[in-house]
Parts: sequence; structure tokens; C-alpha cells
Amino acid sequence: MSPKPPLPLYLTGPTGSGKSAAALLLAEATGGEIICADAYQVYQDIPLLTAQPSPADQARAPHHLYGSVPLSHEMDAAHFERAALAAIADVQSRGHLPIVCGGSGLYIKALTHGLSPLPPGDPQLRLELERLSPTQLAARLLQLDPGSAAQLNLQNPRHVTRALEICLLTGQPASALKQSWAMARPGVRGVFLDLPRDVLYDRINARTLAMVAEGVLAEVAALPEDTLSATASKTLGLWDFRAVADEATSLPEAIASVQQATRHYAKRQSTWFKRETAFVNLPLSPLDSPAEVAENIRRIFGLRTNRALLPRP
Repeated sequence: MSPKPPLPLYLTGPTGSGKSAAALLLAEATGGEIICADAYQVYQDIPLLTAQPSPADQARAPHHLYGSVPLSHEMDAAHFERAALAAIADVQSRGHLPIVCGGSGLYIKALTHGLSPLPPGDPQLRLELERLSPTQLAARLLQLDPGSAAQLNLQNPRHVTRALEICLLTGQPASALKQSWAMARPGVRGVFLDLPRDVLYDRINARTLAMVAEGVLAEVAALPEDTLSATASKTLGLWDFRAVADEATSLPEAIASVQQATRHYAKRQSTWFKRETAFVNLPLSPLDSPAEVAENIRRIFGLRTNRALLPRP
């Protein structure tokens, strides 16, 4: 009888929490392979903007789905689910551990719980909603679905309009339909890396500065604006750094804006994953090294390794 394929290991957390570094060490120690679960790291041509693993890191262990989607293509949780399940099955077929690494909550929920059935768009209702100003849309969503309003960027009319559309077509809060965590699929195991907020925010601020030092302005300036999909165009920092290239804003202003938007995104990620009771919450100290984080994960799940993650005492 052939051995059962290894169950996927989900390694999640807010942006800047150290997921990629821990996943890489675990992949090296277990012979595992890393699968991207980040809505923007799947895109081509923006590795710096999305903090994709470097070519050197990707050479240390197999990585899947990173930089695999053209910027002109739309991506959503359903498309991701199909691609990720295929990648997981491919890794398992070789007897290797799939390490699903990322912080896009709905993408990971697609794998761990399946997607909630949401109504298709209604053209007439959408036309009515699009006549409202962003302020009116936000006010109506706050009235009908405070849960969605707390999780969305209320300045993004596309997201607010879709949440309102779901509420009005189903008679239920969009937040309840989108984020039902009642039943995980069998065999789900994973961790959420939980850093103190001040430490996380310091890391986010520093990483934004590092992006600039590494050349993100040139990367963004080279993008063909007219062919970006709606999904790709929402990448954090894209338009802030593009405005610098277009001399519409200063670099310090863009950096501050990107840092703030990323901190807000990290807060929403933490709120989302608190609903995922199938994952182990792993509190981290600011002094924990990536090797110590990886070793803690190894111990929690009893993973077999071919090398020590920490030096022998």
C-alpha cells in the first residue's frame, strides 16, 4: 500500500510577519515545496512591489504560482482555488509536503472551507448603485452590513458596491456569506503568525523603504498601465509609486501613503484570520528568528526533517 500524501501545511499571517522566511526554512528541512497564497504575488513583473521571494530564495526550494499570472489577467478566489489545488496535488504526487504560504484570507478560505455561493451581479441594481457617490455607498453599507464595512476599504467603490449588491440580492449581510468559518475541510492544519502590532508596523515601514532602495520605482514605471487587469491594478503601492514616476507626488509622500495602506491591510488580515479556528495561533516575540519560528511550527505538527532547523546546543 502506497503511503498517504502529506497533508498541506498552511502558513499564514499579516504582511510583514515573516511567513516567507519560515516557509523557506521548513521547505528546506522537510523537502517540502512552497505554494503562493497571496493575491498579488501571483502576478508577473511586480516582484519588488509585492515582496515575492527573491530568485535566490526560490532556488533554495521549489516555489509554485509566484509570478505566474500576466498583469492583464483577472484573478479571484475561484481561479486561485483551481490553480492551487492542482499545485498541491502535483507536490503530493511526489510525496513532498505542500506548504501553502500567504495572507490572502479569501484565497486560503477557498482551500480550507470552499467558497460561499454568492449571487451573480445584477446589471440593473449595479447601475443604480453606481449612481451613488463613494460617501453614499459607504453610508448605506454601514447601515446594512457593519461587518463588511469594517473589513473593506470604504474608499474603493468597486468593493463597496459588490458588498451592497450581495446584501440587497440575498437579504443577508455580505460579511456573513463571505466569511462563514463553520466547517473546515477535513485534514486542514496550519498556523497564523501573530506578531505584536507595533513590531509588525515597524517591519512594514522598514520593508517599504527597502522596496524603494531595491528599485520599485523603476519596476512600477515600466508597467503598461493600459493593460492592467482590475485585480492587478489594486496592488498596494502601485499608484502611489506610479505618481512619483509621473511627478504627481513626492517620494516621501508616496512612502508614507504606502506604509499607512499596508498597515491598514495587515490589520484587516489579522481580523480575518481570527475567524479561522482550524489554524493554530502562534504568538511571536520580536526576538524570534525565522529558524525559531520554523522550529516551533515543526514541533506543533511533528514534521519530519532531514536537517536541524536550529543549531545543536
